[in-house]
Amino acid sequence: MLRGLDIRDMLIIDRLELELQPGLNVLTGETGAGKSILLDSLGFVLGWRGRMDLVRAGATQGEVTACFDLAEGHPVREVLREAGLPESDELILRRVTTAEGRKTAWINDRRSSGDVLRRVSEHLVELHGQHDDRGLLNPRGHRALLDEFAGTAAHLVDVRAAWRDLRAAEATLAAAQARIEALRGEEEFLRHAVKELDELSPEPGEDAELDARRRMMQGAERVREDIVRAHAAISLDGAEGLISDAIRWLDGAADSADGRLDAPAEALARALDALGEADHGIAACLDALSFDPHALEQAEERLFAIRGLARKHGILPDGLSDLAEDLRGRLSALDTGTSDIATLQAAVSEARDRHLALCDALSGERKLAGARLDAVMSDELAPLKMERAVFTTQLTSMAPGPDGQDDVTFTVATNPGAPSGPLNKIASGGELSRFLLALKVCLMGEAVGVTMIFDEIDRGVGGATADAVGRRLQSLSREAQVLVVTHSPQVAARGGHHWRVEKYVSGDVTRSTVTALQAADRVDELARMLAGDTVTDEARAAARALLNY
Repeated sequence: MLRGLDIRDMLIIDRLELELQPGLNVLTGETGAGKSILLDSLGFVLGWRGRMDLVRAGATQGEVTACFDLAEGHPVREVLREAGLPESDELILRRVTTAEGRKTAWINDRRSSGDVLRRVSEHLVELHGQHDDRGLLNPRGHRALLDEFAGTAAHLVDVRAAWRDLRAAEATLAAAQARIEALRGEEEFLRHAVKELDELSPEPGEDAELDARRRMMQGAERVREDIVRAHAAISLDGAEGLISDAIRWLDGAADSADGRLDAPAEALARALDALGEADHGIAACLDALSFDPHALEQAEERLFAIRGLARKHGILPDGLSDLAEDLRGRLSALDTGTSDIATLQAAVSEARDRHLALCDALSGERKLAGARLDAVMSDELAPLKMERAVFTTQLTSMAPGPDGQDDVTFTVATNPGAPSGPLNKIASGGELSRFLLALKVCLMGEAVGVTMIFDEIDRGVGGATADAVGRRLQSLSREAQVLVVTHSPQVAARGGHHWRVEKYVSGDVTRSTVTALQAADRVDELARMLAGDTVTDEARAAARALLNY
């Protein structure tokens, strides 16, 4: 509920505070007194598009503050939470504009973007009138209005969930098809690369192992020749043979040497034993260094093949086995892709059938609801002196989507046999106002918790018709706060709270002010509305009669 409006330096208003009440609030006053300025100011603080030159002449900036009461569960609370703005039972909107047109907005004393401000205002205020393109006159919102009237919220949830499932299945299929197409483009490369890798079959760590073996064999080839020569030097043909000969010669001479050759002979014997051990060790080393002459060539060929393949694919040699596994997987995906695509296509088809079935059921609910809305609209239009007019809820097929497969438009024909068309194209000013009022009464369920503003919705009507308008506005105000700008005394008399907008001149400056009217003042204001400039006793009596309806 809109509790208060504080306007400073806007157009011809220097300072105005308006405290609104629950129920039906009426604003009256002579043409040009400033009633539209109040609505312009309210639209400004709500972030609506409007006139640009709002700052009062001579002021540097204009400012509007609006205070709302928020009930528990009000949809604005969710918008505030999503925007990271403070939430409470009181909502304060403040917006400032400079004379140059720079605008700044606050929500509960926090800076806010215009987008967030408009999202908040969508759940706070509805403006209905001949120039309203945001509410009932906007065909883009007619489907949502019909759904609210029909009570299809739960069904819509199912349709939207089915639509999300369908879109997800289509996205999965498209991604799979794109992968298959990409793989087909590299099929020749994949088959050749996998064959090449499979033929070589490199193992992790094999590069290091081959390199170590290669280095060992290359080193062995260099040192083996020296070891062979050393072995020959200590063999029977070398040192061992010479020492054996020396021992034999010394043994022959020992008897004549009186024991002097015993020690040398023993030393040579020990040397011969040591040479035997050396010979055995060298022989074992030569055995260890022995290898197939082709082994080095084979090791080098495989090592170079592994490294060449790694360079070809731009990876390290140890990554070849993982690459082979990856390429095999891609090739397998290509080979099995046709069956996978068929499975995904079946999933898309199933999701589409489910979505279409839910859309068909929703269309049926909407058609029934449209017929009910047409009937209740007919009942509402009769008291408004439009019993010959025909209101039709028109459903046309459209491409299935998250909200079903129906485009909804509210159309009217003002007389039987006349062509029907959109509300704002067919109905005249007065007729349009009554159509909007009747439609709002029928769709009341979707407006709970919203402040409804009717801007001269009674224009062009009077007498019993104006009274019927007033009754319906009064009926709406029992469920929601209603603010009416009116020139009709029959409508104004129905108000629970009444304000008069007046314009006055102080010096050379024109100002506008708003005054809350008490019982006696209301009589005078209604009498003025009935009689004009000269208020008679008869007009006052008629005003009292209206107030005592």
